[in-house]
Amino acid sequence: MSNDALRRAMAEARLTEADLAKRCNVDMKTVSRWVGEDGRLPHPRHRWAAAEALGVDESMLWPEAVRNTVKTGPDREIVSVYPFRSSCPKSVWRSLITKAETELTFAGYTNYFLWLEHPSLRNVLRRKAESGCRIRFLVGDPDSEVTRHREELEAVPLTVSTRIRVTLDELSKLEGVSGIETRFSDEHIAMSVFVFDEDMLVTPHLARLVGHDSPMLHIRRHQNEGLYDRFAYHVAELWESGHVATPASS
Repeated sequence: MSNDALRRAMAEARLTEADLAKRCNVDMKTVSRWVGEDGRLPHPRHRWAAAEALGVDESMLWPEAVRNTVKTGPDREIVSVYPFRSSCPKSVWRSLITKAETELTFAGYTNYFLWLEHPSLRNVLRRKAESGCRIRFLVGDPDSEVTRHREELEAVPLTVSTRIRVTLDELSKLEGVSGIETRFSDEHIAMSVFVFDEDMLVTPHLARLVGHDSPMLHIRRHQNEGLYDRFAYHVAELWESGHVATPASS
């Protein structure tokens, strides 16, 4: 049977089969097979690319892919796995941020990419905070020895401290908004954790690679002392031991 959900999403996004094929880096005939009578299930990376291009969740386009990966053991909290953080569709981030009502925690060492990939994030955070959502940013200290050492390892033009200061500058424009807090910690240099109520994105940083080249897990809480709770403990401990940062710090 044909994939009517994919056909509708393409119509709403005003994308032709040729347009979607280009976005997913596949032949137009491949997209035709996704839409057509055989209802072919694309490779995961192509499903992610299509969902990103159409601005919808993968499960809406290919619900059978989600059903086929339903788990019943301790690993059932793993929603998705991405070999690179950059391969996670931006629509996933937007959806998680939009749906969060009580907690948004961004425990990335720089959080720099957030402002580039989500231009309206500052306004979204303001509205979230004003509606009662607790928002926390845990970033590295731009002047610490840990940060300096990481800059040497990465050896990229846009340094770690510069990326941290971009985040601090963005947050300085939200200074005075109740519910938004910022703290420094160097102890999460090797792992970023982003919390959206009971969903979580976790990136363990690999060797000299920057965040977008490291893998990422999408985790959703289903049990006590599961993966979500273990990583939540990690964030809570680092937050408590961190020191208050003023957004305008330089």
